[in-house]
Amino acid sequence: MLVVDDSAVIRSIIADSVGNAPGMKVVGTAANGVQALELFESLRPDVVTLDVQMPQMDGLATLDALFARRPVPVVMVSSLTKLGAKITFDALDRGALDYVAKPDYGPQTKAALCEELPRKIRNVAGADVRRILEIRRQKNQQQQHRPRRPSRRVVATPSVELRDKCVAIGISTGGPPALATLFESLRPPMPPIVVVQHMPPSFTNPLAWRLDSLSELAIKEAAQGDTLVPNRVLIAPGGKHLQVRRQGTTIRAVLSDAEPVSGHKPSVDALMHSVVAAYGRGCLGVIMTGMGHDGADGCRAIRQAGGYVLGQDEDSSAVYGMNKVAHAQGHVNCQFALDEAASVITQQVRRLWLAGVRV
Repeated sequence: MLVVDDSAVIRSIIADSVGNAPGMKVVGTAANGVQALELFESLRPDVVTLDVQMPQMDGLATLDALFARRPVPVVMVSSLTKLGAKITFDALDRGALDYVAKPDYGPQTKAALCEELPRKIRNVAGADVRRILEIRRQKNQQQQHRPRRPSRRVVATPSVELRDKCVAIGISTGGPPALATLFESLRPPMPPIVVVQHMPPSFTNPLAWRLDSLSELAIKEAAQGDTLVPNRVLIAPGGKHLQVRRQGTTIRAVLSDAEPVSGHKPSVDALMHSVVAAYGRGCLGVIMTGMGHDGADGCRAIRQAGGYVLGQDEDSSAVYGMNKVAHAQGHVNCQFALDEAASVITQQVRRLWLAGVRV
């Protein structure tokens, strides 16, 4: 593995943590993008960790130059700032597989770099980056040829049939580009949509802004007491569980600082179980790219309640993990390719709910 960071302290922490992990080895370190490219050619690492903000050659320019030489799994190492989030999302759009957000120096920094980073490196090692870059390239071409749509404003008064239904989406590694692909194409009318994307606190609000700018639906980071209404998407805030609760005829968002569920906070399982309690059989579960198993039990609960579950397929997933577990355990009704996500979800909404058909 090659470590690229302009901070000698961070390079040392990463090198030590990775070097102490079984089956992993650091073959070199670089203080900037120029050094990284020189070492990349001679050392031929299997994985690269790449700082976002560096002098001489920043993380995005380095990422593009690395991919031009040889597609390799890259994990971005970002600061917990709005600028760090923006650059990280750009890097993920360009083909980086994952990221770690490093807090300011202190115990939290070491926890992120010594515990979270080695786990993410191990998960992306061996990924077919060439295939992922091709998916990104095709998406960019589609965007360039897509006619510019007029500025959208959603009027939240669609048919009554959608008010007592809900779409619950769970996603992790590879999620931001996948969600952008989905929400760029998803059109109203839609039931209320709630999303758990595994992400730290400083990143979910910029993610919601980014998605809102692309979509005809209204997308925001969930706040305590937000009402679930058609054509609105609520994104779980990082570091908080997002659940929903019925209050008479109204269903509202409830944020919780409880312990992690299925290893995560926010947790897909915690969200989906609450959606089942509030909506019963009026649930559509969607489980997408990401490592781990969070969401599998929630998908099971949705199906047992009489709802329907869609799962992203292996070929279009950056990491076929969460969706693989749910599918292997028999909790997914149907799989879909990422470029078909919006049409498949729309089809299920119309078939199951607007037409009054139940599964």
